[in-house]
Amino acid sequence: MRHAIITGGSSGIGLAIACQLAQQGNVNLSIIARSPTKLQVAQTRIQEAFTDVQQQCLTLKADVAQRSNIEQVIATAIEKFGAPDLLITSAGMAHPGYFQELPLEIFEQTMTVNYFGTLYAIRAALPAMQTQNQGQIVMISSGAGLVGLFGYTPYSPSKFALRGLAESLRGELKPQGIQVAIAYPPDTDTPQLAAENLTKPPETKLITETAQMWTAERVAATILRGLQRQKFVITPGLEMQLLYRLHSLLAPVLQWYFDRLVARARQH
Repeated sequence: MRHAIITGGSSGIGLAIACQLAQQGNVNLSIIARSPTKLQVAQTRIQEAFTDVQQQCLTLKADVAQRSNIEQVIATAIEKFGAPDLLITSAGMAHPGYFQELPLEIFEQTMTVNYFGTLYAIRAALPAMQTQNQGQIVMISSGAGLVGLFGYTPYSPSKFALRGLAESLRGELKPQGIQVAIAYPPDTDTPQLAAENLTKPPETKLITETAQMWTAERVAATILRGLQRQKFVITPGLEMQLLYRLHSLLAPVLQWYFDRLVARARQH
């Protein structure tokens, strides 16, 4: 039986991936999140998706921003189900707003959750993977990790940082039989996006409304297909593919376009 550990596994893309893995069978799941209530609901959904009576789902309450906390729960998961064959770091946060109006604590918290939360989880799970000389690690970045967006000054840099980590780590772990991947989802219909919309400046709303909205299930399916094909970069949809491959060429055009949207938003 394989073992998959998913941070942020109680909602959004993380939960969608967990449910789809459950349907594939031959996998035990360890899902990590902060809310016991959400974990309980998620566990029920995952168990309903199981196709094998021997499959199990372990729920673990932890804050990925707390290093000792995440180390402890990952150790618990490994003790129960063995070394992880798959680690998906889906836990994240976003709090849009105007740069000078956002408290510095928001910048620090966002970087801690999105970047260091991913780093802590990988560091905790990696030794067990190394003993088996095999495993897959998937970091969930964002389209905002490919292009900086108005209103996302805390979020975009934290997701850009994941790209640097993934690209640096890929070559180091490949000789050890461990595959690293990074996914850049577009705007996805999740509870996190609903929370973001509460603080988005009008300019940001106008910019993000131009992008196609995806469901968490569709993003999850694309990520799992990318994993099967052993892709390093997983870009759901044509927009993300173009943004990843042609960013340097597209950046001046995107900046011109975004500036026009900002100007239009400020006329109202």
